[in-house]
Amino acid sequence: MDMKLRLALLALTFVAITSFGHAQAQRGTLVHEESIRVSPSADAAKLGEAGRGHELVIIESGHDWTHVEAILREPRKDADEDDPTSEGKTITGWVSSKALVNLTTPNGDKIIFGEAADSEDQASRRRGRRDAAQDAMRLYYRVYDLFPTSPLAAEGLYRAADIRWQMERSDVLTRPSARERDSYMRGQIDEEWMKLVMKKFPGTKWADLAAFHLIENKLCGDWQAASKCPDKEADMYEKYAKEHEQSPSAPEALYDAAWRRSALIEIYKTEANQKKSEESKNRSLALAQKIVSQYPQSDWSTRAEMLIFYIQQAVPTYGNASD
Repeated sequence: MDMKLRLALLALTFVAITSFGHAQAQRGTLVHEESIRVSPSADAAKLGEAGRGHELVIIESGHDWTHVEAILREPRKDADEDDPTSEGKTITGWVSSKALVNLTTPNGDKIIFGEAADSEDQASRRRGRRDAAQDAMRLYYRVYDLFPTSPLAAEGLYRAADIRWQMERSDVLTRPSARERDSYMRGQIDEEWMKLVMKKFPGTKWADLAAFHLIENKLCGDWQAASKCPDKEADMYEKYAKEHEQSPSAPEALYDAAWRRSALIEIYKTEANQKKSEESKNRSLALAQKIVSQYPQSDWSTRAEMLIFYIQQAVPTYGNASD
């Protein structure tokens, strides 16, 4: 065999073995913040801190201490090259084994999910733990990442995506572009994790909920009192409700469509289109009545009843007259 060919084959074999070894490496995460130290001792120098939910690649396990490679920050693919936070951050050292959950920990998925839920609760409190929302997001994702066959995996991935969505949404809405009429002029919320939920768990309520979030990126920032935006948005919500009838968000989608149709009653009047105004009234009533009949136990049912009353009493639901 040619020497160059032999060397090439050896190199490929080494890469394959290395990749396989990394894929098979024991992994875990922490459910409580721990210091990373240079050696397995509480007196050893600190290298850094590993927070809840960070991925740990386990190099060597002991009873009280575990040697790990802690992935504290993943490289950002879309960041500026000059941005120092775009680079990944990994620390290799020793952490206390007390709060470490790995693939062999009994009920490991439930333990991580429970800490995620507690962190999410902390984030909702006025004086809750700092960065608890980020902790919850990482922990929920880790349930899916470490225990992909767990009954909690789909919900964990969705909840992680939802927290990330809400944090990015808050940022997008503070930008001046948030008031732009057309959606393509506004900042967009990253859809990657929501689409991952839909890809990994199709046909589940978590995929339905993820699909509902994606509509938000297509909404107008400001209707500017014109019919184009609410008409387009109502169509999107009606389409969602038709395609996801079993979704927990279906009644909300119908209400969102019904309310936009009710807003169009007044908007079309300002555009001197009485025919369209009357059509919008009838469509809004039909959608609201559908909520009442199909989802009677939903909170959206009572809101639909309110909307029906407003429309029948000719009370405007949009514009200065509705204030």
